[in-house]
Amino acid sequence: MEPFRHMDTAKEPSLFLLSEWMKGNGRLTAGFTGRHGGVSKEQWSSLNMGLHVNDKPKDVIGNRMKIADAIGWTFESWTCAEQVHGCLVAEAGNKERGSGRDNHQDAIAGCDAIMTNIAGVLLVSYYADCVPLYFYDQEHEAVALAHAGWRGTVGEIAVHTVQAMQERYGTKPQSMLAAIGPSISSCCYEADGPVIDRLEELGDKYGIDPLQSRWLSPVTKEGKSQIDLKEINRQIMMKAGILPIHIELTQYCTGCRTDLFYSHRVENGKTGRMASWIGIA
Repeated sequence: MEPFRHMDTAKEPSLFLLSEWMKGNGRLTAGFTGRHGGVSKEQWSSLNMGLHVNDKPKDVIGNRMKIADAIGWTFESWTCAEQVHGCLVAEAGNKERGSGRDNHQDAIAGCDAIMTNIAGVLLVSYYADCVPLYFYDQEHEAVALAHAGWRGTVGEIAVHTVQAMQERYGTKPQSMLAAIGPSISSCCYEADGPVIDRLEELGDKYGIDPLQSRWLSPVTKEGKSQIDLKEINRQIMMKAGILPIHIELTQYCTGCRTDLFYSHRVENGKTGRMASWIGIA
């Protein structure tokens, strides 16, 4: 069953909710935005969440405010990281609350994963094919988001996030929940030598055959392979100690479903950004 439940009405922004997580905790909100129901125009039409893609800032901020309102949170709680395609993890406390909500330069600098155990801090990250990773420690009421492109994936950002939550909050990996959200799938993601080499090195580290595990398809004579970043991140989450039954995995491909999502690769970079979010009220 698809873990991200699509909520789509003519008058509201398109949302994909981690509804089972939310049923288990009425104070938790977690999900992913689609591309419809906003105010952006032209190539960003219409629910663009990214301030860094040359859209009108007032339209992006308007879209973000629509999402905050739709999920019942204040816009002041909206908290973002800079996202530099790395694997650093930062904590978002009361001091960082609201960072990056209306100004990209004000986002939490230098990191691609953010975590908090502070009620009322809404963690948000942005995507247009990269993999959104969600983490929820029910025991300690701590949450995290990680942005995993191919660089973050091979840098094991999932492991770094779990370890940071262990050190800061006492999180037990075997007890926590994780989810992998809408992102590009192997059907739409072809990569070449440098990416393949890094993934093979990661496979060697973990004792995993990238071909047998479906990380990679057989390399063509042109030196290219189809890459499954979702499955790679799922395997990394398990290596970090998260139980397979505790990992939700979406079937949505942003490349195949440009009717629902933005895709940087399929739309040749001329597109907007979706947002992942998680927070405990």
